[in-house]
Amino acid sequence: MAESETSSLSQRVAFTHPGFALFLFARWFVVACLEMQSVAVAWQIYSITHRPLDLGLIGLAQFLPGICLFLVSGHSVDRFRRRSILFLCYTGFTLCATLLFWISVHGVGSIRWIYAVIVLLGVVRSFNFPATRAIIPEMVPEEHLPNAIAWASTTFTSATILGPSIGGVIYALFNGPTAVYATSMALSALATLSLLSVNPVSKPRAREPISLKTVMAGLHYIRSKKLILGSISLDLFAVLLAGAVALLPAYALDILKTGPHGLGLLRSAQGIGAAAMAISLAYRPLRKKAGTTLFVCVALYGVFTIVFGLSRNLYLSFAALILVGACDMVSVIIRAVLIQVATPDEMRGRVNAVDMVFIGASNQLGEAESGFTAAWLGVVPAVVLGGVGAILVAALWAWGFPELRRIDSITSSQT
Repeated sequence: MAESETSSLSQRVAFTHPGFALFLFARWFVVACLEMQSVAVAWQIYSITHRPLDLGLIGLAQFLPGICLFLVSGHSVDRFRRRSILFLCYTGFTLCATLLFWISVHGVGSIRWIYAVIVLLGVVRSFNFPATRAIIPEMVPEEHLPNAIAWASTTFTSATILGPSIGGVIYALFNGPTAVYATSMALSALATLSLLSVNPVSKPRAREPISLKTVMAGLHYIRSKKLILGSISLDLFAVLLAGAVALLPAYALDILKTGPHGLGLLRSAQGIGAAAMAISLAYRPLRKKAGTTLFVCVALYGVFTIVFGLSRNLYLSFAALILVGACDMVSVIIRAVLIQVATPDEMRGRVNAVDMVFIGASNQLGEAESGFTAAWLGVVPAVVLGGVGAILVAALWAWGFPELRRIDSITSSQT
């Protein structure tokens, strides 16, 4: 009995540290609110313009601020108290929800004001991402970091699964986006207040003078550390080539011959696989051969993408996407822990800001790459070639970054 209790405690060891559970609670509500808003904003803009291009511009409006501000945001996270930055970010999210609510209530017909709020959201996100990543090591000791990141990933993934569903239901029940924005505004405010009770242990950090050298330090550090450069660039090129999400509507309608319910099933599949794997890794963390596991999972990510690309059965496609999400989550957690452990605390903000740009580029540019390739070669060849590309990337990076391949434990720096 005592052994069972000890095992159960080790699986939830991150929650033994004060404030970690409350931090996850606040983060879940913020992410869910952002996902709810994304559904409402897309429907609202499309109902006004009926132009698909305007939907693509939503992602671009959020991505560009991150590109423009990542050097500033990363330096700020390393220079100032991270909880204070997060508090300002959550306040910013609440303000954005309030502005969207005001626009909806007053029936503003022009989408320019909605896009202005979306750009503001992008600005807030550019600071929120590196601050969120950098604050977790201040809440738990290094040996508990894999468990903390696994639970943080589980929380994030569950919010990205449930958020759009909740937003869609509220939108339908109240016949418009106003109720969605009101809900998001209230829950974001609750998350902001919850953050006041989170008190991470900030390690002393030297106040570096603001200069081009200190601001660019994150880029220079990543370039000099092959372990970090390899893990970040591996994800960038694998997801860039094998991103099938943008083509799901075409698969649902033209290949699998299913309706909106089938598309909804496919859209949820990767999140389900990712959430299940994150929970599994929280209970059974990787202890050996982390580097080999990373490359194997990226290769399998490509294999299951190919299976999805060739499938003509809805349920086989659903299963393939679940496995795609599960493999991706393994690499996400390994990469996140490696970056956190291998990066000095005083550099975490700047390094995570650069990682944010890589992740955004892989997702956004990956969708664009899939769309262009599908227009050129066809939908099925685009997805299959993307999967083959991910396998080749895994093989090339395993050869080009032997330090990453030889990583055994992810709880100690091996740079």
